[in-house]
Amino acid sequence: FLCEAYFEDQQPDENGQMQSRVVMRFHPRIAPIKAAVLPLVKKDGMPEVAKEIYGAMKKKFNAFYDEKAAIGRRYRRQDEVGTPYCITVDGQTMIDGTVTIRDRDSLEQWRVHKDAVVAEIEARLAQP
Repeated sequence: FLCEAYFEDQQPDENGQMQSRVVMRFHPRIAPIKAAVLPLVKKDGMPEVAKEIYGAMKKKFNAFYDEKAAIGRRYRRQDEVGTPYCITVDGQTMIDGTVTIRDRDSLEQWRVHKDAVVAEIEARLAQP
């Protein structure tokens, strides 16, 4: 599984510069960590909301919480260990209660209400 999951590609970093990215593309069902919860910054109530979401996720599956370094670096760390989904608590969360979910493989991002995040990840993990 490790050899098949290992992948390298080129993606822009937080400054728009192309960088080599190492990714463990485990199928989400066998990924050791299913999702990571990341507050965009360590202020404005974002860590508190992120920890709330993290607590709800830990009841259902392996999740990870990280608030250290720039968000781009945190995404890359999660890509390297094979985490399929990253949930980011940002300024918009504090306004309307939605968070950003980022898919490791497609890099697609979409918004979901914070109360629906666990169900959203569960549904995606159940897909073939």
